[in-house]
Amino acid sequence: MTRQDDLRHMAHALRLARRGLGNVWPNPAVGCVILQSGRVVGRGWTQPGGRPHAERMALDQAGTSARGATAYVTLEPCAHHGRTPPCAEGLVAAGVARVVSAMTDPDPRVAGRGYQILRDSGITVTEGVREAEARELQAGFLSRIQKGRPFVTLKLGTSFDGRIATASGESQWITGPAARLHVHAMRMAHDAVMVGGNTAHADRPSLNVRGLATPRQPARVVLSSRPLPDLPPEGPMHGPLWQIDAPVEDALAQLAGRGITRVFCEGGGLLAASLLRARLVDQIVGYTAGVTLGSDGLPAIGPIQVMHLADAPRFRLVETRPIGSDLFHRWLRVG
Repeated sequence: MTRQDDLRHMAHALRLARRGLGNVWPNPAVGCVILQSGRVVGRGWTQPGGRPHAERMALDQAGTSARGATAYVTLEPCAHHGRTPPCAEGLVAAGVARVVSAMTDPDPRVAGRGYQILRDSGITVTEGVREAEARELQAGFLSRIQKGRPFVTLKLGTSFDGRIATASGESQWITGPAARLHVHAMRMAHDAVMVGGNTAHADRPSLNVRGLATPRQPARVVLSSRPLPDLPPEGPMHGPLWQIDAPVEDALAQLAGRGITRVFCEGGGLLAASLLRARLVDQIVGYTAGVTLGSDGLPAIGPIQVMHLADAPRFRLVETRPIGSDLFHRWLRVG
């Protein structure tokens, strides 16, 4: 296999891995492609709830064709015993000849041990293929393991002048139907959807995925000290509903403790300000409509007490495109 072959097949594995985002917590979303004599004989990705793992799914599909094959995996194969045996041992037992990995698993139970199992069994291991892309994909898993909190996406659906409601409080709908459907796709790629208490009481949001087929609804999180309003109970169309009465840093640590790796924050303005003030927002996604509401409209973000520009939270633009009649833009935190 040439370097270009490795890059191409790892790109395939990464596309498979993305199918697991939002559906596999507390596990990472992993993809695996098994190649025998230049032909794909097995494909897999982490299944809803985290089992089976991507490698197991691909090995089962490949069967005896896995012997002497090359396996492309987006994360170092696991080395620890849980509800299933380690994937590293599964690759050894299947007789795979070479494993190409995108990145090392930072979980202390793995952290190079998976590679060692493979090498000790005579399997050739190539590391770091498309590592930057894999790290972006694993941002939530990495954040939970290394920072003790989930990766936080702040979503802002605003007027052209940054308002989320009129002076009277009317907010449905500032953005169009295409943008709203895209928001549901973003929810589907996160483990949990989070709002503040004021938003929960004012809007009574469902906080679920609608209009798209999803194997697993996100957990619904309300940060509030007030009793919850009458929100839909947990069921097939709604994920678990958790109320947390704690500062945002503690709330995110609690979510990480429950296995949450990626949180989609949908407001309101005070919660957004709290997260920004505490430097806890990793990504902002904006949906900007071509309508202006004026300074008497409700701002998207509450006070964050920035006195000097040098102290303001900064983000870099990584993506922008029209969605229907609105503009979508995505920004990653700087530093």
